[in-house]
Amino acid sequence: MWGGRFAEGPSALMREINASISFDKRLWRHDIEASRAHVAMLAAQGIVSADDADAICEGLERISDEYETDGVPEDPALEDIHMHVEQRLAELIGPAAGRLHTARSRNDQVATDFRLWVREAIDEALASIEALQRALVARAEEHAATVMPGFTHLQVAQPVTLGHHLMAYYEMLRRDRSRFADARKRMNECPLGSAALAGTGFPIDREATALALGFDRATANSIDSVSDRDFALDHLMASTQCALHLSRLAEELIVWASQPFSFVRLPDSYSTGSSIMPQKRNPDAAELVRGHSGRIAGAMTALVMVMKGLPLAYAKDLQNDKPPVFEAHDLLILSLSAMAGMIESVGFDSERMRAATEAGHPTATDMADWLVREAGLPFREAHHVTGRAVKLADERGVRLWELGLDELQSVDSRIDKRIFDVLPVQASVRSRTSHGGTAPQAVRKRVEAAKKALGMNE
Repeated sequence: MWGGRFAEGPSALMREINASISFDKRLWRHDIEASRAHVAMLAAQGIVSADDADAICEGLERISDEYETDGVPEDPALEDIHMHVEQRLAELIGPAAGRLHTARSRNDQVATDFRLWVREAIDEALASIEALQRALVARAEEHAATVMPGFTHLQVAQPVTLGHHLMAYYEMLRRDRSRFADARKRMNECPLGSAALAGTGFPIDREATALALGFDRATANSIDSVSDRDFALDHLMASTQCALHLSRLAEELIVWASQPFSFVRLPDSYSTGSSIMPQKRNPDAAELVRGHSGRIAGAMTALVMVMKGLPLAYAKDLQNDKPPVFEAHDLLILSLSAMAGMIESVGFDSERMRAATEAGHPTATDMADWLVREAGLPFREAHHVTGRAVKLADERGVRLWELGLDELQSVDSRIDKRIFDVLPVQASVRSRTSHGGTAPQAVRKRVEAAKKALGMNE
């Protein structure tokens, strides 16, 4: 395809290092789609004849049928998916195939194909994130009033509801969706027609090809068009952030499924056993989701390093842009699907959660707040008074709310019997009615808003 300048062909090693067909064959549908749009524009502009354009389109249709049925053949001598399509087109329709490459280069061709692929990948990620959000919202509604311990430093801190805890992940995923949506909007410009780097002297209509391929507009600078991979980095960075959120949720399921916690029971369909210990029930799906986050973050780092210090315009380094994006996308979609399945089917032990909530004096903050509100103490003084009450409860070996009124008054005489209205766990949870709080009524309000946003009531 490019041998006119060269007296000798490439060495076997050069063929091997230069070929990308093993992975960029995933772009075949997008390569054919972009080629159809390009030749239609060339014909409309009178750059190629209608007969040649028709022959090219018919040939591309045949290639599409072949690849759909038999897969893409891999010939390292043809380097990439673009050459494979062009070579097969020449075999099918003869010399007219050579007119397809008029006013374009493999540089703008791959930039266009890759954008089309990433755009579809983002749409798939958005749908998969929404599916997990739906699962979380459904379980949060079910457990809007289920009490569980809220942790800081993995120590029991304050009582919360399971529904509130699950909705925290809904919010994380809401931000993930916004990042992917922003990336999609930003990348939706078409580089086709930028040619190698300087544009072309042919009277092409770049806006026509952009609109035909579903882009908002054509890119504005031909040098940037062929060298830009911001759209791929945006996708990887959004994927990494989403994977980090999935990893946090996976870690909690893993911890909660362990015997010391026993907050959850993962279904058989998302667990495995041991080859030697018959009693084992391993949360392998969650562990793999947690592990995938590292590979996704690694993919993001890999492309960042490829792009670092890369001079304009195109360089062969950019052949390494696709494997990390492909890998990260595949892992993210798999992780999202697995997590949605786990959330839908996990069993929560509400009694175990409530029992764990009562450890560690989780309503101490409620006592301090009561002292501020009812006894008029400054919060810092109320904090010290409550700390002395907690110490007394530890010495007695009882929960804070199991201390007698006389014992509490021995700590501070301003405490009266009304303190017992706020010390029980359920009372604490009910009182957290502030916007974004854990009170069941606040959780249900947020759940309804989320269901409306997700169209779950339709």
